[in-house]
Amino acid sequence: MNYSFKQLQAFRVLAEERHFTRAAERCHQTQPAFSALIRGLEDTLGTRLFDRTTRKVRLTEEGVLFHACAVRIIEDMQTMHDAIRARVALRRGKVSVAALPSLAAGWLPRHFARFHAAYPDIELHLSDALLEPCIAKLRAREVDIALAALGADMSGLSIEPLCQDSFYMVCRSDHPLADHKEIQLSDLAGQVMIHLGRGSSIRQSLNRRPELQFLQTLLEVDHLATVTGMVAAGMGISLVPGMTLYQFRHPSISVVPVARTEGLERALYIVRRKEEALSHAAQAFYDTLLQHRDTHSE
Repeated sequence: MNYSFKQLQAFRVLAEERHFTRAAERCHQTQPAFSALIRGLEDTLGTRLFDRTTRKVRLTEEGVLFHACAVRIIEDMQTMHDAIRARVALRRGKVSVAALPSLAAGWLPRHFARFHAAYPDIELHLSDALLEPCIAKLRAREVDIALAALGADMSGLSIEPLCQDSFYMVCRSDHPLADHKEIQLSDLAGQVMIHLGRGSSIRQSLNRRPELQFLQTLLEVDHLATVTGMVAAGMGISLVPGMTLYQFRHPSISVVPVARTEGLERALYIVRRKEEALSHAAQAFYDTLLQHRDTHSE
């Protein structure tokens, strides 16, 4: 099948006009050039598509059969062309993102809203998951971009720094440490901790500090809302990054900054598959994240 889209278009127009001169004018061709397109198509197919007389042009039986197929091909190609142009112009498309729960609930929504306002016809999909599931979804091509800390294996992935998230202590308001303006890690000696599970990026960041290994863990839970409830009930204290503080706006809970200590930060990144082009929609969202990555404290 060695015929061109231009030949199909010429065939369709001639079938409609049934007149070479008018059809050539519609296709912005000279009549000899237009006739050559039709003749080339017939030569390729090995049959006449039109009966020609001095007065009229009409489809042969083979031409009638080919016409139905040609119209369908032209319409399919036009639909494909329009769809691709719409994606390039960011009028259509889809962006799938995996993000740590603290990012998905705290930092990301305003940026989703900003992007949606600019490109309302692009579909946005969000999967909020812990660190390793975020990375796994990216590797499995379930998402275009992940917003996460560094996993155990980051091979084949491209990482771009998003922010450094400082830690805070949260405790009940009547706790002895509640009135401190700032606490040192040494102040936590003997304290009872409510920890997030070991699969969370928050817990993994804390586990990198050997001086925190002495802390007594009372409970390990999977959700920040559970940490909030346990701390408010006086079950213990917790160390959480700044991006999660929206969760601890509670009348019975005090928030105290932890003194800046080298290594006691949660580093977060924008992650994508290395050497693999993003769709136009996903690239636009990726660029938006890079542009606003320093606004995590808004």
